[in-house]
Amino acid sequence: MMIPNYTLYQSPFSWRYASNEMRTLWSEEHKRKLWRKIWVALAKVQSEFGLLPSQILKELEAKQNEINLERALEIEKLIHHDLMAELQCFSEQCPNAGGFLHIGATSMDIEDNAEVIRLREALEILINKLDDLLALTAQKIRLYAEIPSLAFTHLQPAEPTTLGYRIAGFAQELLLHSQNMRDLKKNLRGKGFKGAVGTAASYVEILGLHHFDKFEQKMGEALQLSFFPVSTQTYPRIQDYQVLVTLAGLGATLYKFAFDLRLLQSPLYGEWNEPFSEKQVGSSAMPFKRNPIQAEKIDSLARLLASLPQVAWENAAHSLLERTLDDSANRRTILPEAFLIADELLLTAIRILKGLKVNTNAIERNLQVYAPFSASERLLMKLVQKGANRQEMHEVIREHSMRAWLEVTAGKPNPLFTLLQSDERVTIFLNDEEISECQNIQSYTGIATLRAQQIAEAIEKYLQASGTYSP
Repeated sequence: MMIPNYTLYQSPFSWRYASNEMRTLWSEEHKRKLWRKIWVALAKVQSEFGLLPSQILKELEAKQNEINLERALEIEKLIHHDLMAELQCFSEQCPNAGGFLHIGATSMDIEDNAEVIRLREALEILINKLDDLLALTAQKIRLYAEIPSLAFTHLQPAEPTTLGYRIAGFAQELLLHSQNMRDLKKNLRGKGFKGAVGTAASYVEILGLHHFDKFEQKMGEALQLSFFPVSTQTYPRIQDYQVLVTLAGLGATLYKFAFDLRLLQSPLYGEWNEPFSEKQVGSSAMPFKRNPIQAEKIDSLARLLASLPQVAWENAAHSLLERTLDDSANRRTILPEAFLIADELLLTAIRILKGLKVNTNAIERNLQVYAPFSASERLLMKLVQKGANRQEMHEVIREHSMRAWLEVTAGKPNPLFTLLQSDERVTIFLNDEEISECQNIQSYTGIATLRAQQIAEAIEKYLQASGTYSP
C-alpha cells in the first residue's frame, strides 16, 4: 500500500510555499501526535482520580509517537472515522493499556483541543517571522529616515515625504499585527473535556460532579491550555474566525506594501526594486523584462487569504444547536492554508526587504521634475503670511500649474515658478528671491524624519521587551 508523505502538509495551493516548519506543523503525522498526547494526558489525569491503574501509562508513553499511518488508514478505510481509526491503531500498539484510552471522551474532546494547540504553535511561528520583519523595517527606517522622496496621492505627484517615513507607515501596521497576534495566541482556548454535547455528563458520571472542575483544571495544566467554560460538542467556531481575520489583516498590510512596491518598481517611477538575481528570467518572450514576481506573489496569495475568513464566519454562524458537521471538511483546508499563506507572505516580505534596491537617481529625478508643483502649497502659505487672499492665490497658482503641466507632459522643464515670477498678482506680495526660496522642498518634509525615527525606536523597544531583539 502506497502512503503519501505526511511529513509535510500537502495542498493543491501551498505545497510549494511556506517553511518546512509550518508545513510539518500542519501535517497528518503531527496532528496524530497531538491526538496521542491528549489521550495520554487524559489517561494520566484519570489515573490520578483512580479510574485506571497508573502502571499502564508507561506503555502508552512508550508508543505515543510511533505513528503508523499505513495501519491507521487501513482501519479508516473500513470504519470511515479518522480519529477512531487512530485510536484503534494506538490501542493495538498498546495491548495492555489500549483499552483504557478515551474513557468518557468524545472525538472533539481530542480533536478540538489538539487543533487549538496547533493554532497556538502556528501563531508562534508567525510571530517569530513577523518579529524578524519588524527588525528589518526598523533598520531600513534608520537608513532612509532623512532621504526626501516624492509622495503620491491618487497616483499623482504630491508633496515630498521621506523614504523612512513611507516605510514607517508599513512598519507601524506590522507592529499592530504583532501585538494583536500575541494577544490572540495568549487568549486561545480549547473546548476542554465536556463530552458529546458540552455538558460533561460522561465525566461527571465517572468522577462525580464535585471532582469535575479539578479534573478539567488538571487537564488544562497537563496541556498548558485554557478552556472555554461553556462549550457544545466543539469549541465556539467564532474563535476560528478571529484567528483568520487576524491573519487576513496581516495579509492586507503585506498586500499594500507589495502593491506599492510594484508601482514604485515600474520604470515610470523607477524608485524601488525588489531583488532580481543575475540569472533570473523575467519573461519567456521578452528577455529584457524585470517583472516584480515576489511582490506579485504576495498580492496573489494575500488575495486568497482574504477570502478565507468568510468561510470561517459561515462555520461559526451555521454551527446549529450543539453541533453540525458541515464545518469539518473545510476546516481541514482553511486553517492550514491560512497559516501556510501567512508564513509565505512573511518569508517573501523578509526576502524583499533584505534585498530592496533604492534608486536614488530616480528619486532625485522625480523630485526635480515635480518639485515646483510640490512647492506650490509652501508658496501659497508664504503669500497668505504676506497678506494675500488665500482663495485668490490658490486660483492663480492653479491656472499657472495647468499651463506648466502641458510643458511637463511634453518633456520640457517645469516652468511653474517662472510663470509665477512674471505674474503681478504674486509679485506684489513676494519678490523673485522669496518665490525661488519656496522651491527648496528638501526641507519641506515636516515631521517625517522625526516620526519615522520614533517608530523605529518603538519597534526596537517592543522587540527587546519580547526578547526577540538585541541592539
